[in-house]
Amino acid sequence: MLAYLIRRLFAAAVMLVVIIMVVFGIFFLVPKWAGVDVALSFVGKQADPAAVAGVREKLGLGDPIYLQVWEFFKGIFAGRTYSAGGDVTHCAAPCFGYSFKSEQAVWPVLTDRFPVTLGLALGAAVLWLIFGVAAGVLSALKRGSLWDRSAMVVALAGVSLPIYFTGMLSLAIFAFGLKWLNAQYVPLDQSFTGWFGGMILPWITLAFLYAAMYARITRATMLEVLGEDYIRTARAKGLREQTVIGKHAMRSTMTPILTMLGMDLGALIGGAILTESTFNLPGLGRAVLDAIRNQDLPIILGVTLITSLAVLLANLVVDILYAVIDPRVRLA
Repeated sequence: MLAYLIRRLFAAAVMLVVIIMVVFGIFFLVPKWAGVDVALSFVGKQADPAAVAGVREKLGLGDPIYLQVWEFFKGIFAGRTYSAGGDVTHCAAPCFGYSFKSEQAVWPVLTDRFPVTLGLALGAAVLWLIFGVAAGVLSALKRGSLWDRSAMVVALAGVSLPIYFTGMLSLAIFAFGLKWLNAQYVPLDQSFTGWFGGMILPWITLAFLYAAMYARITRATMLEVLGEDYIRTARAKGLREQTVIGKHAMRSTMTPILTMLGMDLGALIGGAILTESTFNLPGLGRAVLDAIRNQDLPIILGVTLITSLAVLLANLVVDILYAVIDPRVRLA
């Protein structure tokens, strides 16, 4: 088990370096090769030539590429100093970039928005795991029944309907029509009940989309597992059906569920753009939209980095859980 953990941690460290290199290439090298002025992209098209020249010097765009990569990499872990002439700007670690339009480091902006997105992602994940997996298992056990057909129709609707449609519909019915739920976001540090009430609709709307996908994949995987020889052997030995399903079949069924969960949860932590914009939540998704409107490229770069790191961390946790659920992973 220890050797497995060491291998996964080493692989994650290598992938972290690759992610940073790829992000640097996307935001600095590709625009340069396409003939786009990188400094102009960072400071905005309305900036005067002197400001563009200053940003170009601060970013070190005239330096060799290897030196630019090193400064970018070092800034994430040790901080960075942007200097042009007598103008010196310090960006403390972790430095995910510096917005020259708003004159502030990107990391504090992300940390202010991050709790909102994290609460949205975790709350929705709990709901879609509980209801999605349960619906999929019941559909597999009652294959061809009315429950199975109804659940798969609802799942198909959940996958097909865009989240901004279900979000606006739920607001119109439950917030503005029946007035059962609050449509206004309240920060957690101001009121827990207000925050919880304002997050119910976003949680349900986001969970509806993912629960539908998880129900379909759970049903398909469970049907495949129930046809395996070891399940027939367990039943032939006289084990209770609850033991066969809960102890034996569910362990194999959870492997693809964990894979999906790692990818989905990691991506959502980087910002659920449609959900946050529909419910006016001040999270990372809204930060990206605002940055696109304001042409503030460093914010977009920072969110890209934090999304990539979140997916990497989530998959590392999933790899560790694999070893807990499936002993064959540890032996391999």
